[in-house]
Amino acid sequence: MATKDLSAYDASQVPSAKGKRFAIVTSEWNEHITFALRDGAIETLLKFDTNEDDIYTYYVPGAFELIHAANKLAHKVPAFDAIIVLGCVIQGGTPHFEYVCQGTTQGIAQINAEQTTPVIYGLLTCNTEQEALDRCGGKLGNKGDEAAVTAIKMVDFDNKL
Repeated sequence: MATKDLSAYDASQVPSAKGKRFAIVTSEWNEHITFALRDGAIETLLKFDTNEDDIYTYYVPGAFELIHAANKLAHKVPAFDAIIVLGCVIQGGTPHFEYVCQGTTQGIAQINAEQTTPVIYGLLTCNTEQEALDRCGGKLGNKGDEAAVTAIKMVDFDNKL
């Protein structure tokens, strides 16, 4: 298990995101966590020169709905350069956790395999609420920040092809 801030990165290794369009889809379930992820992603995109008008935010009820939203946005014209999906599923007392986490992961992976727009996976899958809080701006960083850096790097990757 992580014990240090995993959101640390070398900013000099992150390309500019100037002129790029990003969609951020955030699950409303566990919004005290997911909205902090969203805020971290937005802050990071702005830090790397994304114009505020080029960041589009969308909301869905839960983690599983991230798949549908990402798929729709991957087909949107004009196209986004990258789509970031953010959600949080916390382990409960039933198998629901496994089904939602596995289904969402497979759905996002399938979109990435079939579409040309990178979809960045920002789903927290935590055993406890505290683990999630530690990862949305707490002692382990902000996974929304990490998802935004990944999105920028994937856009740069695609542009180099």
